[in-house]
Amino acid sequence: MTKKIYRKRKNKIYRGEPPNYLGQHFMHNKKLIKDIVDQAAIMKSDNVLELGAGKGQLTGMLSQRASKVIAVEYDAKLVNHLRGKQLSNLQLIQQDILKFRLPKHPFVLVSNIPYSITTPIMKKILVPFSGFQRGVIVMEKGAAKRFTAKMVKDRYIITWRMYFNMRLVRGISRDNFSPPPKVDSAMVYISRKKDPLLSVKDYRLFKAFVDAIWQHPLLSIDEALSVVFTRPQIKHVKRNLGIKQEFPVGALTEFQWQKIFIAMVQYVPKTRWPRIKG
Repeated sequence: MTKKIYRKRKNKIYRGEPPNYLGQHFMHNKKLIKDIVDQAAIMKSDNVLELGAGKGQLTGMLSQRASKVIAVEYDAKLVNHLRGKQLSNLQLIQQDILKFRLPKHPFVLVSNIPYSITTPIMKKILVPFSGFQRGVIVMEKGAAKRFTAKMVKDRYIITWRMYFNMRLVRGISRDNFSPPPKVDSAMVYISRKKDPLLSVKDYRLFKAFVDAIWQHPLLSIDEALSVVFTRPQIKHVKRNLGIKQEFPVGALTEFQWQKIFIAMVQYVPKTRWPRIKG
């Protein structure tokens, strides 16, 4: 007889199955599933990645349109269910999404991602040296609004916008999922910029730059830039940006961030540049 394995997690005991921190909410609206795939504009030449394939609601339709589908799923029961579909162009990988290595070759991402790890997944995908080209992601509506809002509330979004475009397509009612989540979802379209605002080699320095000066979205640009720039340099930068009054850093556009970064590289001694971590 196989001995059952019990583990403790946050004062609860569960059998050896993976914890449900991924939040399994399966789409059952076929019209919605088709709309998601249509928005991604999948072509026969595309390699598609699906993170959190679940029961394969998206997987089947993606396999009909794409050259190849790489589906990542953690739950062993769902993996066996997906294997039963016997899709010839499907590569099925049983692994934690956050530990999965993204393909180096160009790929399209179409996924209904778990709410609880939305931001870590986005941070994993939206790096300029990944093979990610474009995609449609279904995520928690609050996160979708935060990622696409004009007013930036989180500093990592700034770095994303230097290399990628993000657009909220539409909201999705919780009634389209089983079991229904506590909040509504949204469909977000993301594409790599044809002309990125910074080169890939500047990525780590720019990220360190934003990390150094960003303390709060409502912090004034004068106070934020004082970490790197001198007062006369700040006046010059603001004049170049067309900013005369107090201005919160969260309201700066990606184009303004580009100009500020270029000004640092051109006019600030390297001894005052932020250190790149790692």
